[in-house]
Amino acid sequence: MSDTKADGGEAGGGDAGESTFTVIVAAVANLGIAVAKAVAGLISGSSAMLSEAAHSVADTVTEVMLLTALRRSGKPADEDHPLGYGPERYIWAMLASIATFVGGAVFSIYDGVHTLVAGEELGDPLVSYIVLGVAFLLEGYSLRTGVKQVRREASRMRVPDTYYLRHTPDTAVKAVVMEDSAALIGLLLAAGGLLGGQLTGSGVWDGIASLLIGLLLVYVAWVLGRSNAQLLIGRPLPPAMRAGVREELRSVPHIVDVLELTTLIQGPTEILIAAKVDFRDMATAEEVEWACEEAEAQLRERFPSVQRVYLDPTPGREQRRRQRRQQPDPGL
Repeated sequence: MSDTKADGGEAGGGDAGESTFTVIVAAVANLGIAVAKAVAGLISGSSAMLSEAAHSVADTVTEVMLLTALRRSGKPADEDHPLGYGPERYIWAMLASIATFVGGAVFSIYDGVHTLVAGEELGDPLVSYIVLGVAFLLEGYSLRTGVKQVRREASRMRVPDTYYLRHTPDTAVKAVVMEDSAALIGLLLAAGGLLGGQLTGSGVWDGIASLLIGLLLVYVAWVLGRSNAQLLIGRPLPPAMRAGVREELRSVPHIVDVLELTTLIQGPTEILIAAKVDFRDMATAEEVEWACEEAEAQLRERFPSVQRVYLDPTPGREQRRRQRRQQPDPGL
């Protein structure tokens, strides 16, 4: 088997740094917002505000885990981990989605149910309104940072923004964009709960808002958890990119056909390609070696995230048929 391995550090270094900046911005914003929401919730007696505080605490914990994921997954390959540490990113990102569920969703749903059952004594909502307004601006800035990165990457890959966000293996950016979007919706729900309670004098609206915030966080945690689980199990390249890999391999001199192709996403900038390749029958060993080098170069040029290419010279179907015809009949 021929192993052609390219260093993807240069291609992926900028993306990793940009992802780290996006996560840090979100973490700093959420930490300050969490404290302000908690104080406002205690002053106003609003369960929706306390749910939003839990939401921001969960988001802060999530971003700390995502930063850990970015740092640990960036370690270079070594003897014990010859394929690198890329998949470790998805373990920490999975834990982050669990933190979103446990730290935010469960508390919000519990607090909403408790408010609906036991009621609540409403206080002065003015502080809560001020905090919600400031939080909306900070969350909006954090979301803007994530969306700008998504647009740049989508433009570079020539795909729609929504397609990139659904399929990107950079789950750190996906988590920031989804959590900040959920945070903005949650802020509007909390404001609606406060306003409903202020107009009617009933805490029911606040309890309903808290429940809706909890359900929103359940959805975010489920989507992020499913994305990370798929990448941990092993997700191939999209069909269009797999077709592109086959096209590049078949265009290399001395390569006749690609009999079997395996692709694996190991990280946002780490793609592994393994293929059983039928080389020209009359190709020399030297020509096969140079064909492998050319295949690596073409794949890296078209898909900069490709780091490892393994090509296995394999007899083609016609060769196999000829070989079977030449073998003596064991029954004779």
